[in-house]
Amino acid sequence: MLSLFSKLKKQVFVIAGPCVIENELMVLKLAESLSKICKEFGFFYIFKASFDKANRTSINSFRGLGIEEGLRILEKVKKEFEIPVLTDIHEVYQAKPVSEVVDILQIPAFLCRQTDLLLAAGKTQKIVNIKKGQFLSGKEMKFPIEKVQTTGNEKIMLTERGNFYGYNDLVVDFRNIVDMQEFGFPVVMDVTHSLQSKKDLSEKYFLAISSASASIGCNGFFFEVHENPGKALSDFQTMIAPELFFNYLERIKAIKSLELTN
Repeated sequence: MLSLFSKLKKQVFVIAGPCVIENELMVLKLAESLSKICKEFGFFYIFKASFDKANRTSINSFRGLGIEEGLRILEKVKKEFEIPVLTDIHEVYQAKPVSEVVDILQIPAFLCRQTDLLLAAGKTQKIVNIKKGQFLSGKEMKFPIEKVQTTGNEKIMLTERGNFYGYNDLVVDFRNIVDMQEFGFPVVMDVTHSLQSKKDLSEKYFLAISSASASIGCNGFFFEVHENPGKALSDFQTMIAPELFFNYLERIKAIKSLELTN
């Protein structure tokens, strides 16, 4: 039987879920609906949600339900729907207890150079998804990779999420995806975070970004999804409804199918 990491290296996969765990019911409903959509298109599905958003802009921002309650809910998702789960960690002490529940540990983009955090994640021997910092090039991701590799862990994923373009604006340089692919690890396109902007509604570009990344061979696609994005307690500007999620996967499927016939 193939390990989870072997599966991710061999097939197209989708990481999707809400930015943060707001309550158990919303998480279970989303996990069920997103799982069904991915299954319809034949994509391997990984559920994502954060138990704590420690890197919010405002001290008053909603952070989540905390590690204990958050892990309880993530474990329920994993068991009830028989799907792998991913969540992010922000502190070294979180790596071990979180790894006992989830399948993939995610390193937030702002923390991708934090040596101790990378080492702690690597030592768990779980898959480590490193999100590329908005301040780094794809080639510079060799340094976070090397830090995880020193722990003997080669189960690494890399996620593109745009680069700073002036203040409060991100753009995607697709050369970064090509450069990261050369490291030999699965590369993920974080569609809904890669276009964060204070200047324009980014949603209108999501389809173009997901289509373009599919055409250049991304292994995975990352979407933050909420049943009512306008009422989401975190990152409502860069979340999509399940209906749009369906539309984007439909396009990705069409592109990937065309790729296989050529």
